[in-house]
Amino acid sequence: MSGLRVVPAWRHGRERLYVCGRDGNNVAWYDRETGRVNLLDEDSRDAVLEALKPFLTGPVTVGPPPVPTPAELARLTLHPDDDLAPNRPGEALLVALDRDPAPAHRLRPDPRRRALAAEQTVGAALDRLEGAGGHTLHSLPLPGGDRVHHLLIGPTGLFAVHALYARKHRVLVADPMVAVGRRETGPLLRRLRADADRASYALTAEVHPVLALVDPADVRITATPRAVRIVRDTDLGTLTRLDVVLKPGDVEALHAMARDRNVWGRA
Repeated sequence: MSGLRVVPAWRHGRERLYVCGRDGNNVAWYDRETGRVNLLDEDSRDAVLEALKPFLTGPVTVGPPPVPTPAELARLTLHPDDDLAPNRPGEALLVALDRDPAPAHRLRPDPRRRALAAEQTVGAALDRLEGAGGHTLHSLPLPGGDRVHHLLIGPTGLFAVHALYARKHRVLVADPMVAVGRRETGPLLRRLRADADRASYALTAEVHPVLALVDPADVRITATPRAVRIVRDTDLGTLTRLDVVLKPGDVEALHAMARDRNVWGRA
């Protein structure tokens, strides 16, 4: 087979190199992250490897695509508009700021900017934990306009993580109240427990609420909060060092369910 061309593309956050024939149909693709060349036609093996030769970055496994798991099949049937996996940290705030930016003459900073900075900081920290066998989803919509800022799904369980901007401020936690500096945010812990309960109902699995404080100067907790973990953004890695409660197959199945927008409509 000759006349093959290599076309780069991104799918589900991964770079792939597709090998196309003269008719435009794919005959193979190369996933750099896994180091695998997936062949749709075994007879094209030599021609595909020759076409990919300038792009190969190390040893590769060559063969037909692996059989998809039930979780992967469920993901592949999702309409792109219903797939929440591509959401960026703070996705809802980014959209809101794009649609309705604050006036340039505003004297005080737009509080949405601080909230966005907190979600982006926490989201980036959680994304770095994916090597521990888990997944993170961001900005998951709940009926009524509420959101789960971040959902961490891994071997140690499911965690609904709420990001709170506290840069250089003292934080006082007196369940259910949380105060940042001189500003009292109200019964925030009650809301976090309610959102985690809604997520548990949607996913039919226990979801633990977590409050992630971004860059606080000091944290004072008057008594251990009921059912809510409180961590600094730099300590989110502790969530992956708890007891293992989920098998890899369960993690993948829950991730496939949680990324479906329609699932959250019943929360």
